[in-house]
Amino acid sequence: MEDHLKRDFVGYGGNPPNPNWPNKARLAINFVLNFEEGSEPNHLDGDGKTETGHTESPVSPVPSDRRDLAAESMFEYGSRAGFWRIHRLFQSKGMPYTVFACALAIERNPEAAAAIKAANLDVCCHGYRWIEHYKLSEAEEREQIAIAVQSLKKTLGKAPEGWYCRYGPSENTRRLLIEHGGFLYDSDSYNDDLPYWLNIFSQNHLVIPYSLTNNDGQMTRGNSGNGNEFLQHIKDAFDFLYAEGKSEPKLMNVGLHMRLIGQPARAMALKRFIDYVSEFDDVWVAPRADIARHWAKVHPAG
Repeated sequence: MEDHLKRDFVGYGGNPPNPNWPNKARLAINFVLNFEEGSEPNHLDGDGKTETGHTESPVSPVPSDRRDLAAESMFEYGSRAGFWRIHRLFQSKGMPYTVFACALAIERNPEAAAAIKAANLDVCCHGYRWIEHYKLSEAEEREQIAIAVQSLKKTLGKAPEGWYCRYGPSENTRRLLIEHGGFLYDSDSYNDDLPYWLNIFSQNHLVIPYSLTNNDGQMTRGNSGNGNEFLQHIKDAFDFLYAEGKSEPKLMNVGLHMRLIGQPARAMALKRFIDYVSEFDDVWVAPRADIARHWAKVHPAG
Protein backbone atom coordinates (compact mmCIF):
# COMPACT_ATOMS: atom_id res chain seq x y z
CA MET A 1 0.00 0.00 0.00
CA GLU A 2 1.25 3.48 -0.87
CA ASP A 3 2.27 5.36 2.30
CA HIS A 4 -0.17 8.21 1.75
CA LEU A 5 -3.06 5.73 1.72
CA LYS A 6 -2.24 4.34 5.14
CA ARG A 7 -4.41 5.60 7.98
CA ASP A 8 -2.88 7.98 10.52
CA PHE A 9 -4.57 8.06 13.92
CA VAL A 10 -1.90 10.23 15.57
CA GLY A 11 -1.30 13.28 13.40
CA TYR A 12 0.20 16.11 15.43
CA GLY A 13 -0.79 14.40 18.67
CA GLY A 14 -0.76 16.55 21.78
CA ASN A 15 1.73 19.02 20.34
CA PRO A 16 0.28 20.67 17.24
CA PRO A 17 2.51 23.26 15.59
CA ASN A 18 1.76 26.91 16.04
CA PRO A 19 0.67 28.05 12.58
CA ASN A 20 1.87 31.59 13.32
CA TRP A 21 -1.00 33.07 11.37
CA PRO A 22 -0.45 36.62 10.10
CA ASN A 23 -0.70 39.39 12.72
CA LYS A 24 -0.59 36.73 15.46
CA ALA A 25 -4.20 35.74 14.75
CA ARG A 26 -5.73 33.30 17.20
CA LEU A 27 -7.80 31.68 14.47
CA ALA A 28 -7.83 31.46 10.69
CA ILE A 29 -11.19 31.11 8.93
CA ASN A 30 -11.86 30.08 5.37
CA PHE A 31 -15.34 30.44 3.92
CA VAL A 32 -16.04 28.07 1.01
CA LEU A 33 -18.86 28.56 -1.47
CA ASN A 34 -19.53 25.39 -3.44
CA PHE A 35 -20.48 26.22 -7.04
CA GLU A 36 -22.03 22.95 -8.28
CA GLU A 37 -25.27 23.98 -9.94
CA GLY A 38 -25.26 22.95 -13.58
CA SER A 39 -22.67 20.21 -13.15
CA GLU A 40 -24.73 17.77 -11.09
CA PRO A 41 -25.96 14.44 -12.54
CA ASN A 42 -29.12 14.90 -14.60
CA HIS A 43 -30.99 13.27 -17.45
CA LEU A 44 -30.19 15.97 -20.01
CA ASP A 45 -26.47 15.24 -19.61
CA GLY A 46 -27.08 11.53 -20.10
CA ASP A 47 -26.70 10.43 -16.48
CA GLY A 48 -30.02 8.58 -16.26
CA LYS A 49 -30.94 10.20 -12.96
CA THR A 50 -31.66 13.54 -11.32
CA GLU A 51 -29.38 14.65 -8.49
CA THR A 52 -31.21 15.60 -5.28
CA GLY A 53 -28.23 15.96 -2.92
CA HIS A 54 -28.28 19.06 -0.72
CA THR A 55 -31.72 20.15 -1.87
CA GLU A 56 -34.92 20.89 0.04
CA SER A 57 -36.17 17.43 -0.93
CA PRO A 58 -33.19 15.05 -0.76
CA VAL A 59 -35.47 12.01 -0.95
CA SER A 60 -37.30 12.46 -4.24
CA PRO A 61 -40.78 10.98 -4.87
CA VAL A 62 -40.07 11.01 -8.61
CA PRO A 63 -38.98 7.65 -10.10
CA SER A 64 -35.26 7.66 -10.92
CA ASP A 65 -35.91 7.03 -14.62
CA ARG A 66 -37.87 10.29 -14.89
CA ARG A 67 -36.64 13.86 -14.76
CA ASP A 68 -37.26 15.45 -11.36
CA LEU A 69 -38.05 18.96 -12.51
CA ALA A 70 -38.55 20.17 -8.95
CA ALA A 71 -35.03 19.10 -7.93
CA GLU A 72 -33.59 20.57 -11.11
CA SER A 73 -35.19 23.91 -10.27
CA MET A 74 -33.74 23.83 -6.74
CA PHE A 75 -30.27 23.59 -8.24
CA GLU A 76 -31.14 26.41 -10.64
CA TYR A 77 -32.06 28.63 -7.69
CA GLY A 78 -28.50 28.37 -6.44
CA SER A 79 -26.98 29.75 -9.62
CA ARG A 80 -29.79 32.16 -10.55
CA ALA A 81 -30.30 33.78 -7.14
CA GLY A 82 -28.23 32.20 -4.38
CA PHE A 83 -24.81 32.93 -5.84
CA TRP A 84 -25.54 36.63 -6.28
CA ARG A 85 -26.97 37.03 -2.80
CA ILE A 86 -23.95 35.44 -1.14
CA HIS A 87 -21.38 37.03 -3.44
CA ARG A 88 -22.79 40.50 -2.78
CA LEU A 89 -22.85 39.83 0.96
CA PHE A 90 -19.15 38.94 1.06
CA GLN A 91 -18.25 41.79 -1.27
CA SER A 92 -20.17 44.30 0.86
CA LYS A 93 -18.25 43.19 3.94
CA GLY A 94 -14.91 43.21 2.13
CA MET A 95 -14.43 39.62 3.20
CA PRO A 96 -12.71 37.01 1.01
CA TYR A 97 -14.03 33.56 0.27
CA THR A 98 -13.00 30.54 -1.75
CA VAL A 99 -15.05 29.08 -4.60
CA PHE A 100 -15.11 25.29 -4.83
CA ALA A 101 -15.81 25.42 -8.56
CA CYS A 102 -17.21 22.61 -10.66
CA ALA A 103 -15.88 23.61 -14.04
CA LEU A 104 -18.97 22.74 -16.08
CA ALA A 105 -21.16 24.76 -13.70
CA ILE A 106 -18.92 27.79 -14.24
CA GLU A 107 -19.04 27.26 -18.03
CA ARG A 108 -22.83 27.34 -17.92
CA ASN A 109 -23.04 30.61 -16.00
CA PRO A 110 -20.87 33.16 -17.85
CA GLU A 111 -22.19 36.11 -15.82
CA ALA A 112 -21.23 34.47 -12.52
CA ALA A 113 -17.88 33.47 -14.02
CA ALA A 114 -17.27 37.11 -14.94
CA ALA A 115 -18.10 38.19 -11.37
CA ILE A 116 -15.71 35.61 -9.90
CA LYS A 117 -12.99 36.75 -12.30
CA ALA A 118 -13.62 40.45 -11.66
CA ALA A 119 -13.41 39.94 -7.90
CA ASN A 120 -10.24 37.87 -8.33
CA LEU A 121 -11.69 35.23 -6.05
CA ASP A 122 -9.72 32.25 -4.84
CA VAL A 123 -10.75 29.17 -6.84
CA CYS A 124 -10.36 25.54 -5.85
CA CYS A 125 -11.28 22.96 -8.50
CA HIS A 126 -14.28 20.85 -7.47
CA GLY A 127 -13.95 18.60 -10.52
CA TYR A 128 -15.34 19.09 -13.99
CA ARG A 129 -18.69 17.78 -12.81
CA TRP A 130 -20.20 17.15 -9.37
CA ILE A 131 -19.60 13.41 -9.55
CA GLU A 132 -18.10 10.74 -7.33
CA HIS A 133 -14.45 10.41 -8.29
CA TYR A 134 -14.10 7.20 -6.30
CA LYS A 135 -16.30 5.55 -8.94
CA LEU A 136 -13.97 6.47 -11.81
CA SER A 137 -11.23 4.37 -13.35
CA GLU A 138 -7.72 5.80 -13.19
CA ALA A 139 -7.87 6.81 -16.86
CA GLU A 140 -11.28 8.44 -16.43
CA GLU A 141 -10.16 10.38 -13.39
CA ARG A 142 -6.97 11.56 -15.08
CA GLU A 143 -9.08 12.90 -17.94
CA GLN A 144 -11.58 14.55 -15.60
CA ILE A 145 -8.81 16.41 -13.75
CA ALA A 146 -7.28 17.62 -17.00
CA ILE A 147 -10.51 18.88 -18.58
CA ALA A 148 -11.58 20.55 -15.33
CA VAL A 149 -8.37 22.55 -15.06
CA GLN A 150 -8.42 23.49 -18.73
CA SER A 151 -12.05 24.60 -18.49
CA LEU A 152 -11.45 26.83 -15.46
CA LYS A 153 -8.40 28.37 -17.12
CA LYS A 154 -10.56 29.25 -20.10
CA THR A 155 -13.55 30.65 -18.20
CA LEU A 156 -11.72 32.36 -15.32
CA GLY A 157 -8.40 33.22 -16.91
CA LYS A 158 -6.26 31.26 -14.48
CA ALA A 159 -5.76 27.72 -13.27
CA PRO A 160 -7.27 26.62 -9.95
CA GLU A 161 -4.77 26.40 -7.10
CA GLY A 162 -6.47 23.69 -5.07
CA TRP A 163 -8.52 20.54 -5.50
CA TYR A 164 -11.53 19.02 -3.74
CA CYS A 165 -13.58 16.00 -4.89
CA ARG A 166 -17.26 15.49 -4.29
CA TYR A 167 -17.31 13.90 -0.82
CA GLY A 168 -14.27 11.65 -1.19
CA PRO A 169 -11.33 10.95 -3.50
CA SER A 170 -10.35 7.69 -5.12
CA GLU A 171 -7.18 5.89 -4.12
CA ASN A 172 -5.59 7.41 -7.22
CA THR A 173 -6.63 11.05 -6.79
CA ARG A 174 -3.62 12.50 -4.99
CA ARG A 175 -1.14 10.72 -7.21
CA LEU A 176 -2.98 12.00 -10.28
CA LEU A 177 -3.02 15.57 -8.91
CA ILE A 178 0.75 15.44 -8.50
CA GLU A 179 1.11 13.92 -11.94
CA HIS A 180 -0.96 16.74 -13.45
CA GLY A 181 0.91 19.41 -11.48
CA GLY A 182 0.04 22.98 -10.57
CA PHE A 183 -1.90 22.37 -7.35
CA LEU A 184 -0.83 24.00 -4.09
CA TYR A 185 -2.95 21.62 -2.03
CA ASP A 186 -5.94 19.34 -1.90
CA SER A 187 -8.77 19.33 0.64
CA ASP A 188 -9.89 15.71 0.27
CA SER A 189 -9.65 15.07 4.00
CA TYR A 190 -11.60 15.86 7.16
CA ASN A 191 -9.11 14.64 9.77
CA ASP A 192 -7.55 17.73 11.36
CA ASP A 193 -7.91 21.40 12.28
CA LEU A 194 -4.55 22.25 10.68
CA PRO A 195 -2.90 21.67 7.31
CA TYR A 196 -0.30 18.90 7.04
CA TRP A 197 2.18 17.50 4.55
CA LEU A 198 2.24 14.12 2.84
CA ASN A 199 5.08 12.60 0.87
CA ILE A 200 3.78 10.92 -2.26
CA PHE A 201 6.28 9.26 -4.58
CA SER A 202 9.08 11.42 -3.16
CA GLN A 203 7.10 14.64 -3.66
CA ASN A 204 5.75 16.81 -0.88
CA HIS A 205 2.02 17.45 -1.04
CA LEU A 206 -0.01 19.75 1.22
CA VAL A 207 -3.43 18.81 2.58
CA ILE A 208 -5.76 21.47 3.96
CA PRO A 209 -8.58 19.52 5.62
CA TYR A 210 -12.16 20.58 4.94
CA SER A 211 -15.28 20.23 7.12
CA LEU A 212 -18.67 18.62 6.64
CA THR A 213 -19.48 19.64 10.22
CA ASN A 214 -19.31 23.42 9.94
CA ASN A 215 -21.29 23.10 6.74
CA ASP A 216 -24.76 24.21 5.67
CA GLY A 217 -25.28 20.70 4.31
CA GLN A 218 -26.21 19.80 7.88
CA MET A 219 -29.56 21.48 7.18
CA THR A 220 -30.42 18.88 4.56
CA ARG A 221 -29.43 16.02 6.85
CA GLY A 222 -31.88 16.95 9.56
CA ASN A 223 -29.13 18.09 11.94
CA SER A 224 -30.12 21.77 11.72
CA GLY A 225 -33.67 22.87 11.19
CA ASN A 226 -33.19 26.54 10.42
CA GLY A 227 -30.70 29.34 10.02
CA ASN A 228 -30.57 30.13 13.73
CA GLU A 229 -29.53 26.58 14.57
CA PHE A 230 -26.83 26.69 11.91
CA LEU A 231 -25.68 30.09 13.19
CA GLN A 232 -25.45 28.80 16.74
CA HIS A 233 -23.54 25.75 15.57
CA ILE A 234 -20.83 27.64 13.68
CA LYS A 235 -20.69 30.38 16.33
CA ASP A 236 -20.05 27.73 18.99
CA ALA A 237 -17.28 26.26 16.83
CA PHE A 238 -15.77 29.72 16.39
CA ASP A 239 -15.93 30.54 20.10
CA PHE A 240 -14.30 27.26 21.13
CA LEU A 241 -11.53 27.52 18.54
CA TYR A 242 -10.95 31.18 19.35
CA ALA A 243 -10.50 30.36 23.04
CA GLU A 244 -8.26 27.44 22.17
CA GLY A 245 -6.28 29.76 19.92
CA LYS A 246 -4.83 31.63 22.87
CA SER A 247 -2.25 28.84 23.07
CA GLU A 248 -2.98 26.60 20.06
CA PRO A 249 -4.30 28.51 17.00
CA LYS A 250 -6.24 26.46 14.47
CA LEU A 251 -8.06 26.70 11.13
CA MET A 252 -11.86 26.83 10.86
CA ASN A 253 -13.61 25.87 7.63
CA VAL A 254 -17.16 27.02 6.88
CA GLY A 255 -18.73 25.14 3.96
CA LEU A 256 -21.59 26.77 2.05
CA HIS A 257 -23.81 25.85 -0.90
CA MET A 258 -25.51 28.41 -3.11
CA ARG A 259 -28.85 26.56 -3.26
CA LEU A 260 -28.89 26.27 0.55
CA ILE A 261 -27.28 29.26 2.24
CA GLY A 262 -28.44 31.37 -0.71
CA GLN A 263 -32.04 31.14 0.53
CA PRO A 264 -32.90 34.42 2.33
CA ALA A 265 -33.53 33.03 5.82
CA ARG A 266 -30.28 31.09 5.77
CA ALA A 267 -28.38 33.99 4.22
CA MET A 268 -29.40 36.07 7.23
CA ALA A 269 -27.71 33.53 9.50
CA LEU A 270 -24.53 33.80 7.44
CA LYS A 271 -24.70 37.61 7.57
CA ARG A 272 -24.97 37.52 11.35
CA PHE A 273 -22.00 35.19 11.59
CA ILE A 274 -19.90 37.38 9.29
CA ASP A 275 -20.83 40.41 11.39
CA TYR A 276 -19.82 38.51 14.54
CA VAL A 277 -16.46 37.44 13.10
CA SER A 278 -15.80 41.02 11.98
CA GLU A 279 -15.74 42.12 15.63
CA PHE A 280 -12.46 40.28 16.22
CA ASP A 281 -9.18 41.94 15.23
CA ASP A 282 -7.12 38.82 15.87
CA VAL A 283 -8.89 36.50 13.42
CA TRP A 284 -7.51 35.95 9.92
CA VAL A 285 -10.25 35.46 7.31
CA ALA A 286 -8.32 34.13 4.36
CA PRO A 287 -8.63 32.50 0.95
CA ARG A 288 -7.58 28.88 0.89
CA ALA A 289 -4.63 29.49 -1.43
CA ASP A 290 -3.26 32.13 0.97
CA ILE A 291 -3.48 29.61 3.80
CA ALA A 292 -1.57 27.11 1.66
CA ARG A 293 1.16 29.62 0.83
CA HIS A 294 1.45 30.70 4.45
CA TRP A 295 1.80 27.11 5.65
CA ALA A 296 4.41 26.31 3.01
CA LYS A 297 6.42 29.36 4.09
CA VAL A 298 6.13 28.98 7.86
CA HIS A 299 6.01 25.18 8.03
CA PRO A 300 7.79 23.91 4.92
CA ALA A 301 7.76 20.19 4.28
CA GLY A 302 10.53 18.50 6.22
